[in-house]
Amino acid sequence: MSKGQSISPALMAHKRAETSAERRATPDSAVVAPVVPGSQNVVEPITMTGSQAVIRSLEELGVTDVFGLPGGAILPTYDPLLETEKINHVLVRHEQGAGHAAEGYAMASGRVGVCIATSGPGATNLVTALADANMDSIPMVAITGQVASTLIGSDAFQEADIVGMTMPITKHSYLVTNAQDIPRVLAEAFHLAATGRPGPVLVDIAKDAQVAKMEFSWPPALELPGYRPVARGHAKQIREAARMMTQAQRPVLYVGGGAIKADAAEVLAELAEVTGAPVVTTLTARGVFPDSHDQHLGMPGMHGTVPAVYAMQQADLLITLGARFDDRVTGVLPTFAPGAKVIHADIDPAEISKNRTADVPIVGDLASIIPELTEAYRTETQNGGEPDLSAWWRVLKGLKESYPLGWTPTEDGHLAPQYVIQKISELTGPEAVYVAGVGQHQMWSSQFIQHDRPRQWLNSAGLGTMGFAVPAAMGAQVSQPQRTVWAIDGDGCFQMTNQELATCALNNIPIKVAVINNSSLGMVRQWQTLFYDGRYSHTHLNTGHESRRIPDFVKLGDAYGCATFRCEREEDVEATIKAALEVNDRPVVIDFVVSADAMVWPMVPSGVSNDQIQVAQNMTPEWVGEDEGAGA
Repeated sequence: MSKGQSISPALMAHKRAETSAERRATPDSAVVAPVVPGSQNVVEPITMTGSQAVIRSLEELGVTDVFGLPGGAILPTYDPLLETEKINHVLVRHEQGAGHAAEGYAMASGRVGVCIATSGPGATNLVTALADANMDSIPMVAITGQVASTLIGSDAFQEADIVGMTMPITKHSYLVTNAQDIPRVLAEAFHLAATGRPGPVLVDIAKDAQVAKMEFSWPPALELPGYRPVARGHAKQIREAARMMTQAQRPVLYVGGGAIKADAAEVLAELAEVTGAPVVTTLTARGVFPDSHDQHLGMPGMHGTVPAVYAMQQADLLITLGARFDDRVTGVLPTFAPGAKVIHADIDPAEISKNRTADVPIVGDLASIIPELTEAYRTETQNGGEPDLSAWWRVLKGLKESYPLGWTPTEDGHLAPQYVIQKISELTGPEAVYVAGVGQHQMWSSQFIQHDRPRQWLNSAGLGTMGFAVPAAMGAQVSQPQRTVWAIDGDGCFQMTNQELATCALNNIPIKVAVINNSSLGMVRQWQTLFYDGRYSHTHLNTGHESRRIPDFVKLGDAYGCATFRCEREEDVEATIKAALEVNDRPVVIDFVVSADAMVWPMVPSGVSNDQIQVAQNMTPEWVGEDEGAGA
């Protein structure tokens, strides 16, 4: 196991040889110097143990909530944690729950989430959450205990090389064997997690470093010579992007999750309204531009709306803001947006031209790039006039009218899951937080919840982690106690992490869980229906209609101290949701028993162009007005 501060592959991406395009896109003057996050208190040297330094550092960093589970190698740090009045510790039932809770906390609040675990299996149980946070750029710090430094490499009890395991899936991973390094390493970890492209950082602390004496002082001096995140975009590139925007006849603002990480919702709205361009928001960007806005076309990609998918395919310019040309958006990459030039603005230079070559690369923080782009566009249009997008909008509005999102009644007469989710949204409103697991219910939630504010919608997008919803909702509720928090989960996902309902009940965390129970692994079953001739190999879970109901989710919720409901009829949906919304003193579990035959539409089948999007099985839209749109 490495004892140094090896730079992880994710961090090394910033140190590779720059291309000429990147040099043009990132002026040296835009590089941000590292600053110790948290309070600016000055603490004179005082003797304490390494474990006490961990807790004191977290206090100085402004941490108020952590999620964790103690064990032998981290036990020294749990002792001073008992004495602090500034940090609320939430005792989870599984370390994966701690990791997802830290993610939900960070996503809902914008602050760094924190989780703690012991060595060996405790640390390895965090791996899925760390990988999930890495894929979706979520700022979190995981603190793990490690066996004594003298035992490292000896296969000691509960030893695991967690630094080695997590290097590919974290922004950086540390091993601390010297107690004196603890304040600096933790300050660096929080700085790394929250700046540049956010992400998870692991801090593994040997047990002897936790118990050793050290001299604590604050603030520490950060040592990050290879870390140079860029904040401001290159002015020349921004001017060139604005020029291209004034010449485009079919532009699309392609907005990704980076816009939420940058808190760029207001400046994005201004750019959209100044340019008049249509906007699409990816799965991680839902809510950063309101669904209710006339210029919003919906989500692009495999289960995106017809107008959003069509607009990107026919665009002559993609103004890409904090998105990464993910395969679920592009479909077969060579066929994606074939006639479009690309402006690509992202804080991570490794994303620029990774999947799609950028004609104008801009590296920097969207919070500064977007306003500068707006002003540059205004300047360009003052000189040359605004582009006429009326023909483009006639086509897009026609598609919005012809292909709205909807669903057909279920053939078996059972409850339609889309109706349930739409009603949850209608009765709760956009001030709530909605957290989804992974699968059909995730896509329906993205489609039928009204997303009108950033940080309203949380889900596991890049990694697609089943079991994400319940613990992430728990973390979101801790960070947003004034908001209603819904975990919209599938019956398969729910069974992976529902033990955290005990954590919620005992800590007065009143999340509301809507189990969309189709008695199957729904998305897998959908693919088996469409592509495997209905051969349902190992996807029936026996939790719904005409099954053994193992487990019975109502009884399970009762056992965990939750308020519980079961709803099987459409006429009972609204009353059930209203009853759940009235419960605020404990978690709620609702077993919505729905049809197993409901499918997610639209859909772009795997391996085909986005042009082949289907609105129902074997039904592709008639591209009315395509010639007009393409030649506008």
